[in-house]
Amino acid sequence: MNIDRLAAILRKAAQEEIMPRFRRLDDGMIHTKSGAFDLVTEADEAAERAITAAILDHRPDTVVIGEEAVAASPALLRTALEDRIVIYVDPVDGTANFAGGLPLFAVMAAVVQNGEPVAGVIYDPLGDDFLMAERGCGAWQIFSDGRRVRQKFAEAVPLAEMGGLASTAYFPPEQRRSVLANLAKVNMFASYRCAGHEYRFAAGGNVHFLAYGKLMPWDHVGGALIMAEAGAHVARLDGSAYRPADVEGGLLVAPDKQSWDELRREVFTV
Repeated sequence: MNIDRLAAILRKAAQEEIMPRFRRLDDGMIHTKSGAFDLVTEADEAAERAITAAILDHRPDTVVIGEEAVAASPALLRTALEDRIVIYVDPVDGTANFAGGLPLFAVMAAVVQNGEPVAGVIYDPLGDDFLMAERGCGAWQIFSDGRRVRQKFAEAVPLAEMGGLASTAYFPPEQRRSVLANLAKVNMFASYRCAGHEYRFAAGGNVHFLAYGKLMPWDHVGGALIMAEAGAHVARLDGSAYRPADVEGGLLVAPDKQSWDELRREVFTV
């Protein structure tokens, strides 16, 4: 699927299904999945239906796997799809932020062909702009007026000067305790509870690392490709390449291999 068409589909769903519900959700429109910060709203479900239908209307041979579809049918995530074009969709990334009225959420999609990520799109409904990448073509911020700004991950700095974004909630308990203690070695860290905005922020060179303990494809396949296209070194915490089928093993993004190795050794030890 053409990346611009995919981006237009995400934007239309956001304008019609997500933004009209922002700060207008009542209790009956918000539901808990696995815990207090793992939520689904009427906006997630409606946007995913709209995005899926629009993709299939244009490309009926495509397999669309959305976060909420997998929540309803987990077997979808284990389907062998190496010979198909797959589009992973996160209709509202940062649902807890969205449900709480915090303007920090995104709409994301990633295209995988023959098991390899080939495109990623992250749309900010409030800013009405996109972060996009196609394999081999660089990472770009695309504004509603047509402006395109090439993205570049931050340059390497010493460990003590690094600032980054780390989602520690899904690390195993022992590793989490170690990581939280070791993060004192860097200058600062935060978590936006929205991978989409974390990837957007990092693509513009604003932080020196990203770290995640849980790897659902709708959260990270597109973002990881965008980071690589922005010049970052991206790998799972054991040093192996991140693949769309990976849901465990953690992910670490850094300016280069040397910085990645130092962060892995000093902070994100397994």
